[in-house]
Amino acid sequence: MLHKRSVLRKPLLTEKIAALQDKHNQYAFIVDVVANKVEIKRAVEKKYEVHVLEVHTMNVRGKIKRLGRFSGKRADWKKAIVTLKAGDKIELAQNV
Repeated sequence: MLHKRSVLRKPLLTEKIAALQDKHNQYAFIVDVVANKVEIKRAVEKKYEVHVLEVHTMNVRGKIKRLGRFSGKRADWKKAIVTLKAGDKIELAQNV
């Protein structure tokens, strides 16, 4: 079992996620690649003191990048979208 600090890497803040926050009370996080839905749910509930209804996860492949004749690959990562109970809210740099 992973430690709660190692499960959640950082919150994901994009325009699409901001629309999900307003419309469906969903928040997105970049999480550890080996973390499962149960560990993600427990980590979010413990860290932000909210009630999580469901967790959706997706594995994102790293992009191939080139610099001149050299090419490399960015790291693969995992994204989790958590749905919170109505009335619960997470403050993630709302004033930025």
